[in-house]
This record gives sequence, C-alpha cells and structure tokens, in this order.
Amino acid sequence: MHKDNNNTGAPSTPTARLRHRKRSSEVRCSKHFFFTAMLFVYGRILNQRLYNTVTSGKSLYQLVISLIKYHMVICYSLYIAGFMWFILTLKKKMYKYQFGQYAWTHMILIVVFTQSSFTVANIFEGIFWFLLPATLIVINDIFAYICGFFFGKTPLIKLSPKKTWEGFIGASITTMISAFVLANIMGRFQWQTCPRKDLSTGWLQCDPGPLFKPEYFTLPGWIPQWFPWKEISILPVQWHALCLGLFASIIAPFGGFFASGFKRAFKVKDFGDSIPGHGGITDRMDCQMVMAVFAYIYHQSFVVPQSVSVDMLMEQRNRQLLLFYQDEGGADGVLRQLS
Repeated sequence: MHKDNNNTGAPSTPTARLRHRKRSSEVRCSKHFFFTAMLFVYGRILNQRLYNTVTSGKSLYQLVISLIKYHMVICYSLYIAGFMWFILTLKKKMYKYQFGQYAWTHMILIVVFTQSSFTVANIFEGIFWFLLPATLIVINDIFAYICGFFFGKTPLIKLSPKKTWEGFIGASITTMISAFVLANIMGRFQWQTCPRKDLSTGWLQCDPGPLFKPEYFTLPGWIPQWFPWKEISILPVQWHALCLGLFASIIAPFGGFFASGFKRAFKVKDFGDSIPGHGGITDRMDCQMVMAVFAYIYHQSFVVPQSVSVDMLMEQRNRQLLLFYQDEGGADGVLRQLS
C-alpha cells in the first residue's frame, strides 16, 4: 500500500500527509496574496483605460465606475482576509517556516511583481517608453561584455569579479550614443509613440506632440564641404533619451549586482534554467525591472503634462451624456441630464 501511495504521489505516512496539507494551505495563501497584489497594481494602471473602453449600456458603465471607485477598498479587504487566513493557519513547530514563507511572498511581490508592473504601465504610455529603455539595457549589457573582454583589467565590484571599469565606462559611452540615435529612429513611428488610452486592439493614430516633431538645425560653417548634410533634424525626445541612457549606464547595472549578491548568498548560479547558458527569465530581467520603474517615474514627472486638459474633461462629459441618451430615450433624457 505504501508503494502504491508513493507511485501516485500521495504522502505515505500520517505525518507526511499532515505536512502536505499544511504546505498546500500556505501555497493557497501565497496565491491569494499574489492575486490581491495583481488586482491592486494592474487595477490602478488599467482603471482609466477600462473606463474609456466601456461604451455600451448604462448598467455596465455604472458597474465599472463602482469598481474603480471602490478598487482600493476591495483590494484592502482581500489583503486583510489573506492576513487573517495566514494567522489562523499558523501551526506549532512550524512558525519559523511559515513566517519565512510569508516574508518571501511579500519580498517577491515588492521586488519583482510590483516593479515588473511598471513595464505594463510604460507600454500603455506608448511602446517607445518600453522599447527604448529595454533596448538600452541590452546594449549596455552587450558592450560591457565586449569592452571588458578586450580592454578589461581593473575589477569593478567584488560581487561580480568579471565586471571591469573599462567595460563599465565603454558600455556607458556606447549606451548614451545609442540612446540619442535610437530615440530619433523610434520616435518617427506613430505606433511606437501613441499612448493606448483604452483596452481596444485597433491601430494607433494620434498627434505625435511636440516631443516627437523634428526640429532642424543648420550645421556650422566649419563642417567640410564634402559632408552630405547641411542641416540635421533632432527630436526633442532625444534629450530625454539621454537621461534614460545615463540611468541605464550607471544605475541600472546595480540591479544586476543585487541579483549577483543574492545568488551568492544562497549559493546558486542562476535563478532558473529556461534559457540554456543564461539561466532563467529572472536572470535576464534584473536590470530591466529597475529601468522600467525609472522610465515610468521619469515619464510621469518630466514628460506628461501635470494638469487635466479641457479636452479630457469634455470627452468624459460627452461619454456620460451619450450613455444617458441611449438609456433614457433621446433628447429629452439629455436635457434632463443637463438640467
């Protein structure tokens, strides 16, 4: 009988079965926290876009408005429920293990899950604000290896013995130049620069705005006559790209150093093995998550206008009137809404 139980994967002893049930409860509790965090983080990112997507029926519109209004209350209630669930499942002689799992769950939510959610936020602001920072991290990583391989002599940090100052400086220069050039190329495609204001899947078209409209500069007279261009066009967003390049060069690599120290602390080479020779997805995303957070904060602080436009307010008002018109029966309903 014990052999059959082992073949089917079921615990063979009462102690093992009890431990299996306890760990199953902890796994379900962790999944509850993950679901709550996902609802909170992505709800805040998508609430306005969900509002802009709803176009049919006043009842559905009111439901969406209620979910958006009470979003934080719902998420907080779910978290408190999970917190109480965790307390009620504490078992004697397993306190250390259970609190360790609780701490690991919250650390993953903060360090990995929450930071990665900014990647989604950047995509909705325009593919440009996701693709450019991500590309700069890849370029910095590649040229740090190339410059370090050919010129590296001076160790940079003990956590990563293969990192050198020569590779760090060479990668920084290359990344800054790439940021300036790539911003000019990517910024000329509307499908990259237009933000997604709803959850539809249609092709993006918008006014590119002043950041993505080229400004022309005449080259100085000392430029040789054989040079083919007499003037150059620069997109204003290229100056913002230099800030992204500077961060990708100097600060973002510390995400990789953090991951290296973390792996050394637990004596593991890689977080996973899904990419042969490179570890797992997390091994490739250590710097990307730090960069995504900075890109979002920089965009919201220095790029997005810090005021609500009249057009936005009028658009919301018109949507409310249209829904009321559809449900209340024509112009009389609109007049009652206006009054």
